[in-house]
Amino acid sequence: MKLVTFTYQGRTGIGVVADDAVVDLAAAAPELPREMTALLAAGAGAMDRVRKALGQAGARIPLVEVKLEAPILRPPEFLAIGLNYADHIAETGMTKPAFPMFFNKQSSCVTGPDSPIHLPRVSSALDYEGELGFVIGRKCRHVPRDRAREVIAGYLIVNDVSVRDWQRRAPTMTLGKSFDTHGPTGPWIVTADEIGDPHALELKTFVNGEMRQHSNTRNLVFNCYEQIETLSTVFTLLPGTIVSTGTPGGVAAAMKPPKWLVAGDTVRIEIEKIGRLENRVIQEPA
Repeated sequence: MKLVTFTYQGRTGIGVVADDAVVDLAAAAPELPREMTALLAAGAGAMDRVRKALGQAGARIPLVEVKLEAPILRPPEFLAIGLNYADHIAETGMTKPAFPMFFNKQSSCVTGPDSPIHLPRVSSALDYEGELGFVIGRKCRHVPRDRAREVIAGYLIVNDVSVRDWQRRAPTMTLGKSFDTHGPTGPWIVTADEIGDPHALELKTFVNGEMRQHSNTRNLVFNCYEQIETLSTVFTLLPGTIVSTGTPGGVAAAMKPPKWLVAGDTVRIEIEKIGRLENRVIQEPA
């Protein structure tokens, strides 16, 4: 299933994509929660009810008539990992990490498909990072890697937008990763049962139609399940948490000279079995 958060006629709700329509869960299954994180937390029974709602034609809204929002508007945790593809490590001139290099993106940076990315007033070193993200579906702690698939609700696309000069100013990288609008996610959450193996997905990133990144998630240094094992050893993972799994080579910062994003650029990320996430860069508004 493709789970979405959408806005239609001034109301924001959650739904599931069926062909070229969105099944509005407020109409099709009014007993379910009205927000994505709460829906995920409601567990397997709620997901079974969502599947049954797919057959309710009367609750369908044409997909072209809705605005897709970030599937999770404010994730309880938004985590990402650095240097997790060999070709990206090589282009940075750094060494392969012996331990996963996690950092936070502030949840206020989250934005949705087709929403603008702001070119900050304080920097021109704006970069893209096409990434596979996964969404936690169950509150969990101390999850071994061989059971990690049990806690993943689904997968989405993430653009880990980075302001490189601000990223380098502090070892945590959080400031350079958390500017407003610098966490595009979407276009929906594809449930784990439809993805199958998350470590065999082709990933491409385009800027104005030019392909900048092309890899496969089989090239992850630390795979999704290993990341869950490490993170859940330290703290509780909550339903709705997004973990972005790293970017392959081809970022603007590694080009000579760097090909930073500028106002007017369009970034499109495509991941096999999920779809595409597209956002246009604009000057940060007053």
